[in-house]
Amino acid sequence: MAEDVVRIEDGFYILSTSSRVDGRTCVLKQGDAFAIFDRVGDIEEFGNGALGFFHHDTRFLSKLVLKLAGERPLLLSSTIKEDNAVLAVDLMNPDIPHASEVTIPRGSVHVFRSKVLWDTACHERLRIHNYGLSAFDIVLTIDFDADYRDIFEVRGTHRERRGRQLPAEVTKKAVLLSYEGLDHCIRGTQFVFDPPPTNLAPSQARYVLHLEPRGEASCHIEMTCLEALSKDQDARRAMLEKAPRTASSYEQAAECSAQSLAESRAKAPRIATSTIPFSEWVQRSASDLYMMETKTPHGRYPYAGVPWFSTVFGRDGIITGLEYLWFQPSVARGVLAYLAATQADSVDREQDAQPGKILHETRSGEMAILGEVPFGRYYGSVDSTPLFLMLAGAYYLRTGDLDFIRDIWSNIERALTWIDKYGDADGDGFVEYARKSKNGLVQQGWKDSWDSVFHRDGKLAEPPIALCEVQGYTYAAKIAAAALSRALGHDDRAAALTAQAAKLRERFEDAFWCEDIGTYALALDGSKKPCRVVTSNAGQCLFTGIASDEHARRVAQTLLDKPSFSGWGIRTVATTEARYNPMSYHNGSVWPHDNAIIAAGFARYKMRSEAAKVLSALFDASRSFDLHRPPELFCGFPRRAGETPTLYPVSCSPQMWSSGAVFMLLTASLGLDIDGTKRTLSFASPLLPDAVSDMEIEGLSVGDAKVHLAFTRHGDDVGVNVLHREGDCSVIVQK
Repeated sequence: MAEDVVRIEDGFYILSTSSRVDGRTCVLKQGDAFAIFDRVGDIEEFGNGALGFFHHDTRFLSKLVLKLAGERPLLLSSTIKEDNAVLAVDLMNPDIPHASEVTIPRGSVHVFRSKVLWDTACHERLRIHNYGLSAFDIVLTIDFDADYRDIFEVRGTHRERRGRQLPAEVTKKAVLLSYEGLDHCIRGTQFVFDPPPTNLAPSQARYVLHLEPRGEASCHIEMTCLEALSKDQDARRAMLEKAPRTASSYEQAAECSAQSLAESRAKAPRIATSTIPFSEWVQRSASDLYMMETKTPHGRYPYAGVPWFSTVFGRDGIITGLEYLWFQPSVARGVLAYLAATQADSVDREQDAQPGKILHETRSGEMAILGEVPFGRYYGSVDSTPLFLMLAGAYYLRTGDLDFIRDIWSNIERALTWIDKYGDADGDGFVEYARKSKNGLVQQGWKDSWDSVFHRDGKLAEPPIALCEVQGYTYAAKIAAAALSRALGHDDRAAALTAQAAKLRERFEDAFWCEDIGTYALALDGSKKPCRVVTSNAGQCLFTGIASDEHARRVAQTLLDKPSFSGWGIRTVATTEARYNPMSYHNGSVWPHDNAIIAAGFARYKMRSEAAKVLSALFDASRSFDLHRPPELFCGFPRRAGETPTLYPVSCSPQMWSSGAVFMLLTASLGLDIDGTKRTLSFASPLLPDAVSDMEIEGLSVGDAKVHLAFTRHGDDVGVNVLHREGDCSVIVQK
């Protein structure tokens, strides 16, 4: 019945209509393209339907299914190599009958398939080997299709109208599938087979292979994404002219991909520990950064996450820059440069934009181009602007790169103006939000689900809404801007910003502290009434330094108590609250990046053991995740003996700020601080994670110097030794 239908108020809800099935997928990304395969290396519709090969927010390959003699092969093993460059899959044939007899016993045929992405193309190499004692003929087929669905359609958004599929172009060795969108863009997928198949049709390649004993056959498939404007004359012909005539070398594509990732890896420190799973967590997180960083006209930018957020997100990029700052400060520089170049310069209600505001998200798919979703260039984040200022200050302190700060100084000043003029529209001293776009995000903090801000009784808060952590970001932004002003010789400006920050801190304590729940209110609603709810948001206030010492300790105690701490990490919402649901996106789940920020906040207030507890919990969780890669989030069920964390069905993996969590957690545990302006590297009461007794960090930069450090546990103490030093820098250890 109609009254039994639950209606979701969120227009950008990610639809999940069936089980995860196996749930484990294999992800490759290079540039603006990414691909998600099942563990066999196929693409087919199951679960949330996210499998495919995507480029510019469009799915260019929606089906790719390999069969032997009409049967799916059996999986032996499947892995993404450590550098994230290649997917390698080993398969064997099932029993293949002919009439009433088994003519090819299972395990006679080995299929090795490997895939790599390079330059908007997916390359696949197949090697088929006969380990049987007799020769035979076997049919190998590859079924393929392209639906050209926008990423928001794949997520579940319904469109009233779509473009039209164009007739397929088929030659002896190639197929071109194409689609003309409503945005007058023709998108095509060119399949090139080497050697040419025995038979080639618009949706299937068929090879009849003769294999002698110990014999082998191989083929290479190149699947390339193509685009052309249909309003141009002979657009289809132009697309065909751009399409590859022959498959380029698989080896060359694999080498280019691996070399690109290696170049990024060579610039970063190397971390090794005595505990292999911990080292694997760190190494995979570093490899995810190298894979997700994408070249843009303004520098390299870490895209947010696969599949739903493989694009520029302001908030995600800034937090990723903060997480990786000590490890690879170039990430922060690329983020700052891009966001400065795309800073809003006018009022646009449909884009939730005002002058000086920092970008929330940008999209390039058909629906964004047509305005069916508002995210072509969208500014609906209340926190991206103060976070931008925080990152600018942190980047300068880490590197001493004052020339770059001069380059973006006008952007910093415009961001400060946005905070005072538009962020605090009612002049009450707090930064709040209320969406202006009818199609934009209702909630504009990091918890941007429609139901994430509420009162103790579960009633949703009315806008404009002032989130507690956003006041912390604003406080830290003004402190950072004051330091930058001082470095540039603007002492009066620095003094004014420092005074504004102090006033905000005092007003924040008065308005947000809730003695009855032992933490800060989640938010103030439009009537300035506090949302007296225990959430992880309050923990992020510690990261920014806005909390008083006394209240910081109370917040830590509350967040590490059973209602908030699941055993795998800190929940977004405590179990005692009306809207708590461990299976929700933002109201009871565990987010690794959120936990890392909170742990860094604990460390800021000298609660090192509390920070270590969070690190240990997330490390334990990471051991259960595929490839040791923390997903965007996981469910907030309590930790149970002998069980693993419960996965959330549509979370992104990799998600950059989840991958970066381990680096911020290490900062918190080691008490690590780098001052590039003074060429100092310091450690305050360093601790190692419980599971780690020894750790080395080699090639850590401090200005133009590099150091190689060794950390060794001695009971409750950790020794820090400088094994090698190049250049001039000081290493300070404070007990």
